[in-house]
Amino acid sequence: MKQYYLGIDIGTTSTKAIVFDKEGRIVSKSVVEYPIYSPKQNHREQNPDEILKAVINTLEDSIKKAGINGEDLKFIAFSSMMHSIIAVDSDGNPLTPCIIWNDNRSVPYVDKFKRNGKGREIYLRTGTPTHPMSPLYKLMWLKDNKPEIYNKAYKFVSIKEYIFYKFFKEYIVDYSVASATGMFNIFDLQWDNDVLKLLELDESKLSKPVSTTYIINGLDDDICKKTGLSKQSRFVVGASDGCLANLGSNAITSGAAVATIGTSGAVRVVFDKPVTDKKERVFCYYLYNNKYVVGGAINNGGVVYRWFRDEFSEAEKEQAKKLNIDPYVLLNEKIKNTEPGSNGLLFLPFLTGERAPYWNANLRGAYIGISDGHSRNHFARALMEGICYDMNDVFNAIKDLVGEVKCIYANGGFTRSQEWLQILCDIFDINVVVSENYESSCIGAVMLGMLAVGEVEKLEQCSYLVKENRMFKPNEETTQVYKNLYDLYKQSIESLTIILEKISNFQNNQNKRNEEI
Repeated sequence: MKQYYLGIDIGTTSTKAIVFDKEGRIVSKSVVEYPIYSPKQNHREQNPDEILKAVINTLEDSIKKAGINGEDLKFIAFSSMMHSIIAVDSDGNPLTPCIIWNDNRSVPYVDKFKRNGKGREIYLRTGTPTHPMSPLYKLMWLKDNKPEIYNKAYKFVSIKEYIFYKFFKEYIVDYSVASATGMFNIFDLQWDNDVLKLLELDESKLSKPVSTTYIINGLDDDICKKTGLSKQSRFVVGASDGCLANLGSNAITSGAAVATIGTSGAVRVVFDKPVTDKKERVFCYYLYNNKYVVGGAINNGGVVYRWFRDEFSEAEKEQAKKLNIDPYVLLNEKIKNTEPGSNGLLFLPFLTGERAPYWNANLRGAYIGISDGHSRNHFARALMEGICYDMNDVFNAIKDLVGEVKCIYANGGFTRSQEWLQILCDIFDINVVVSENYESSCIGAVMLGMLAVGEVEKLEQCSYLVKENRMFKPNEETTQVYKNLYDLYKQSIESLTIILEKISNFQNNQNKRNEEI
């Protein structure tokens, strides 16, 4: 009987379920999207049950599309977004929405812990930077602002833990998702006692930590009926999406890193032991035994390019409509025909604050060096370059910690743009390899599943699943232009941080007034 693998990725805006055959070919794929809610300024939430429904529906749909039965699946392995938190009651019902990674309500707690040095102490044990994305600071906010919910809660869980409870009536959390909470010691793989004392939180209110290769079965009867799976179906708990993106890009050996730009962006490398940064620039999250992912995520990736398209590219949108093509195709062509360095125009891409390497939610964006010699095309190219300078900041921090990196594997939506890939290649001054498969987190989940069920003895044996099809090499002349401008980019951030923070405070005060009105 032919065997198949199913990888499922619970993302920020959608859940994807993909059925693969043993050669790594995609047999079927199902995607269900869901909204992000912003009931108040700096609040970013989702409905846990909308995501639960999406997971069930994508499982059902992908199996049907593949034309297979549940017993044809060797396993179902999970990838999930990080940094979410939900309070649930003793029956597993949500007491809060799912508060997600880009929620900024806990900024005052983050600022306090940065000032008093306690944030740094926690980071050095947990690997999770001092930032409002961290569930630790979200819980501090909840404890002070919603004490009736905080005290009533039976458990505090991530979205993946919520899904697994609904599936199996057990509260488990993989080491990878746990290591992104700010509450989990990555050196001894246990909930951190000092953090629990700080939160006045008993360990029983958190899920049981398990390995990323942990297997569970006994699926709920109703979900069996909806999906076509059975109680014998094997579920591999898996890991977080960022860690699995590295695995699914073949970047799990020394000297290889992954650069991802989708809505946001990230640069990550796998290291053979947990490591934290005295300068607090990067995170360190668990992947598997002796494999830790060191890196940094930026807020401002494709979302910034989309902003430029939506707000300043009406002509391209109109022309694209007539030609029945994507407006990005026309924008990319104009960027390609604009000189590298954008005639000295710099862009700081911090439209939504920033995570790595600054971990400052109050940064804001800026164009610098505008002259009457600049056209709209310069602004478009400078924007793309600015995002890559930001990624390069993270890349340099990683190299400081783990040593030389010889090759970058690229994934995410930006790989559809030849221009963007070449800019990244030239700014990083390193070869960039692109694989055929964009769904690296799902592939990574499948690789981990193969290890869990004994299909392979080590993760490196899964490398055949990833097919490489393009390589970009740096242009020496262009790289030198970017090195000069990158120095100015860094100096600009250092000089303008205080001003950008003051502008952010002004904007926040204005938004509060508008809400009150």
